[in-house]
Amino acid sequence: MKKTSKTALGGIIAALSLTLLFSVSIVPFFTYALPATAAALLIPIIIEINYKWAFGVYFSVSLLGIFIVPEKEVAVMYLSFFGYYVILKFIIEKRIKGIFAWFIKLVIFNLSTFLAYVVMMKFMGVEVDEVEKFGIIAIPLLLLFGSFAFVLYDIALTRVIILYIKRFKKHVERMLR
Repeated sequence: MKKTSKTALGGIIAALSLTLLFSVSIVPFFTYALPATAAALLIPIIIEINYKWAFGVYFSVSLLGIFIVPEKEVAVMYLSFFGYYVILKFIIEKRIKGIFAWFIKLVIFNLSTFLAYVVMMKFMGVEVDEVEKFGIIAIPLLLLFGSFAFVLYDIALTRVIILYIKRFKKHVERMLR
């Protein structure tokens, strides 16, 4: 694949990802769904080019997102977890199989999410209503429910990857020649 095709694909994916992140301003109840979807847009770059190019697009979207996306929580969630997770999923599942891969992915999710919320609460004034209502016990409960949602997200990503390979890969390859 020519470098110009790689750059064009990266630019298109970055623009679509930023559009999704920006859309949370219009549809605020998709605070987690839109960054997760924006991250899934990296799948063609990982498959058609490589994960290094995907990291480049991730960094571009993250940097621009922090500066131009009005909802900073969304930009931080993309930066701190969703944006790079699709790439890490590819790397982890390529090298590690079975339950140990799930363990690593769950640890990454929980650490990333915890750190993202600490940063948002300390520096951005984001409040977690559940902590105020239920106290410190809310944090492990939120991480438990978040872990369940993460497992569903990971399974959905796997199915999207399979769908891409079966239905869209040949069309994208043809366009990028």
